[in-house]
Amino acid sequence: MSTKGKHKSSLKEIEGISKPPSSPKESIKKIKRHRGSLPSTKVFIENIRKGDITFLSRAITLVESTNPNHQKKASKILQACLPYTNVSIRIGITGVPGVGKSTFIETFGTYLTQMGKKVAVLAIDPSSSLNKGSILGDKTRMQELVKDQNAYIRPSPSGESLGGVARKTRETIVLCEAAGFDTIIIETVGVGQSEIAVHSMVDFFLLLKLAGAGDELQGIKRGIIEMADAIVINKADRDNIKKANLAKAEFSRALHLYPLNSSTWQPKVTTCSAVDNIGIDKVWEIIEEYLKLTKSNGYFEEQRNQQNKFWVLETINEELKNQFYKDLEVKKALPKELEKVYNQQITPFEAAKYLLDIYHKKREN
Repeated sequence: MSTKGKHKSSLKEIEGISKPPSSPKESIKKIKRHRGSLPSTKVFIENIRKGDITFLSRAITLVESTNPNHQKKASKILQACLPYTNVSIRIGITGVPGVGKSTFIETFGTYLTQMGKKVAVLAIDPSSSLNKGSILGDKTRMQELVKDQNAYIRPSPSGESLGGVARKTRETIVLCEAAGFDTIIIETVGVGQSEIAVHSMVDFFLLLKLAGAGDELQGIKRGIIEMADAIVINKADRDNIKKANLAKAEFSRALHLYPLNSSTWQPKVTTCSAVDNIGIDKVWEIIEEYLKLTKSNGYFEEQRNQQNKFWVLETINEELKNQFYKDLEVKKALPKELEKVYNQQITPFEAAKYLLDIYHKKREN
């Protein structure tokens, strides 16, 4: 029986790239030194003023850092950026989870960039109360806006700060304005808690609502509606248009029951569909109308002055609180005083007074 010769296989193996030589120790040290070093404040400012997103992001990272050296550097950068601030319109956007904040902001932001505006979105992600972690997934939810050359999206963890707004958001606004962004959008967590923090750093506060979700009356009961300069009923499309118009009428009636504040602005209600890009232009018209009124009657500037005052006092409160809890004698005494409170040996007020006395006596000596 004859044997057939072996056939050559048509499959060929292409040689891969050769293994790179191991990096010398000196090169590794050089890379580590480079990563650990920071450019000068002057270099930061020059590049931020040019609109360099990399340097803007690095500066924001320094602002958010708890490293003392980073905080000193961030303070110098912020101080140098101050002459280039107060040139943007700051818009706060909040709403319950599922109302479509990210979709609305993407559509609204794209609308503004098409008008030639530079838009910075400071998206605050909720932090876990258990592990303090945050997903920071806003960039994945705004896939079109993130590719826009005139837009910048910066997700930040909310931490434990008031209203779900990251503690350093205000400083981030300063950096974004210095980088040439003329419209700053701040998205809050939207869990229905106090939104006073975001309200105290924006010019216009926008509340997103859903129609037919059973939260119309609930929304009226909350204090958030009193801070809103406009209410936008989102997802007003397809079978939901009738419900959206009914919700619009209900909110309009409710808003007229509230007395006007010192701005003399009557809050507006409108509908939109962020998915279908319907009614977005009307939202911007309302904002422009508000800005025209408040700038002409002096309320715009007065509000910003009051906001600056609020943040001076808030920063003092925060720093005093941090110093108190970092005090070694307070740290030592706190568990014992809490134990006495648990055992009903003393009242919480007595415990607090005792701890404060410890702190003050140490400062007096």
